[in-house]
Amino acid sequence: MHKQLDMNLTLSDFDYELPPELIAQHPVTPRDQARLLVIERAVDTQPARLTHDRFDHLSRWLKPGDLLIVNDSKVIPARLHGTKPSGGKIEVFLLWPTTDVVWSCLLRGKVTPTTKIQFADGFIGTIQRKLDDMAWEVSFNKPNITSIGSVPLPPYITAPSPMIDYQTVYAQAEGSVAAPTAGLHFTEQLLAQLRTANIQIAPVTLHVGLGTFAPVKTENIAAHIMHKEYAILPPETEAAIVATKQRGNKVVGVGTTACRTLEAFSGRANQGWVNIFITPGYTFSTVDALITNFHLPKSTLLMLVSALAGKTTIDRAYAEAIHERYRFFSFGDAMLIL
Repeated sequence: MHKQLDMNLTLSDFDYELPPELIAQHPVTPRDQARLLVIERAVDTQPARLTHDRFDHLSRWLKPGDLLIVNDSKVIPARLHGTKPSGGKIEVFLLWPTTDVVWSCLLRGKVTPTTKIQFADGFIGTIQRKLDDMAWEVSFNKPNITSIGSVPLPPYITAPSPMIDYQTVYAQAEGSVAAPTAGLHFTEQLLAQLRTANIQIAPVTLHVGLGTFAPVKTENIAAHIMHKEYAILPPETEAAIVATKQRGNKVVGVGTTACRTLEAFSGRANQGWVNIFITPGYTFSTVDALITNFHLPKSTLLMLVSALAGKTTIDRAYAEAIHERYRFFSFGDAMLIL
């Protein structure tokens, strides 16, 4: 889904050089002590303003009556390690269940339809068919395959980390295979502080899958096809959005997944599969501001924040963050776009 895509931009326009040591391998402790780069967007002839702060000072940048929309999806233990009858090792990354024993999966290792994979605790997977250029359908001999899974950390995090580090404090609905990482900065103490400041908090659910983290492989970004992810915008959240807009306050998306849910449903109660692709030129219908992390080069997430803040502003902000040695990606520091 596109609205007014800027046809002059290509995939290469969203590339940048990042020193490897700036890729965060662990979250800071406590989580809300992460750094926060605040972008106040350009207004008329005034250029965008960048301010360095800390995440636990978030309430300084919001007003009483503003509404934070969080993604309450919970990460499942989606990474499995198995062995073929030949002894070959196979890594299976669960994506989405079709039934309680059939899943769409990413696979690392050579397989063909009918290949069997032996896992721990007597689980056996059978490769059924190729679904697309990335995913396979795998059937298992019994349900609850996630009981033997491990933390589905992204490949750029090479240090081991417990599941609790990769889960938001407000996670409720199981279904994500990657964390909605902007929410990782919140602690119970910070949420309480925000509520005391009369900053509202309401949930949506988007179960993170390939739509969020699949790489863009086409130089012409308009040719990229977003994978579908399941999302829910509850009636209570719609009511909170309507009330916020009526009193002139801001709807603040916590993360790109919350943002895409809000925009896919135009802020109205709904649920279903969404594959909205937000790029520069898009007109936002619901989201007024965004809390987000620093994203991978050439990613759809970088394109989304460029659509909201303006590509020139995001380029400047990322250059500033690299210069100031911010921590990048899932366990990294945060950005607030106002």
